Amino acid sequence: MPHSLKDQTARDTSETWTLLKLLRWMTDYFAGKGIDNPRLDAELLLAHILKLDRVGLYLNYDRPLDAAELDTIRPLVKRRGQREPLQYLLGSTEFWSLQFKVTPAVLIPRADTEILVEEALARAGSSGKLLDVGTGSGIIAISLASELPNWQMTGLDISEAALEIAAENVENNQVAAQIQLVQGDLAELPPQQYDLIVSNPPYIAQQEWDELMSEVRCFEPQLALLAEHDGLECYRQLSGQAASRLQSKGWLLVEIGYEQADAVKALFLAAGLNNVFVREDYSGQPRVVGGQA
Repeated sequence: MPHSLKDQTARDTSETWTLLKLLRWMTDYFAGKGIDNPRLDAELLLAHILKLDRVGLYLNYDRPLDAAELDTIRPLVKRRGQREPLQYLLGSTEFWSLQFKVTPAVLIPRADTEILVEEALARAGSSGKLLDVGTGSGIIAISLASELPNWQMTGLDISEAALEIAAENVENNQVAAQIQLVQGDLAELPPQQYDLIVSNPPYIAQQEWDELMSEVRCFEPQLALLAEHDGLECYRQLSGQAASRLQSKGWLLVEIGYEQADAVKALFLAAGLNNVFVREDYSGQPRVVGGQA
């Protein structure tokens, strides 16, 4: 197999590149690079470039591609082959049935984080105040705002670049009236009380860093992933401030990493939180820990 799309197209000057031929080549190329779901990635990338949906791809299989289109496609195929996340190449992704802009300044939303949204919704009354700590692209606060029109929410993040992306997502999802974005560190939460505090904080321990997929380790923001020492520092800081930052009967809800449930639960109990629970995701992995003031 040729090493690149440029090599292949140069050799095939006598043959037209149809959409189907290119799709098959991209699928084989991605598979050879060890990418999961190579056909799906090829379809999504090609649909994005050609401004088609996936059905449109199937309806245009015989369509020939011109030189300008091939020139646009080549560098993106190369970048995906180098394991740059597809979502960054597309510039957006879906979460909670909403569309979010994503760049390397923010984490790529994972479906597992919807468990945190579900748990927050289950504990939200008709109105209240919520703090989203480490808001990143804003997916948690925005998703909750779309479901809780009478709530006021604050998205806190230390990264100015992340907050710029969050601001765009707030505007694009039409929840600007509900969400205030604030730059700050979770070591010192805003000095007011909330009915809900939610967070998907950094929780990767230093010794786990080299074991991460290259898409994550090499491209997603380390600031939003890597926690000090044992990966529990952010949970210590959040639980330690819960008593002063939660209204009576308010909830602290956090997403957790692999094998952290028992340790985070212990931190919540030591901080005096009540009704501490662990919620699994749909694959049976502990995903959220919560506690009530």
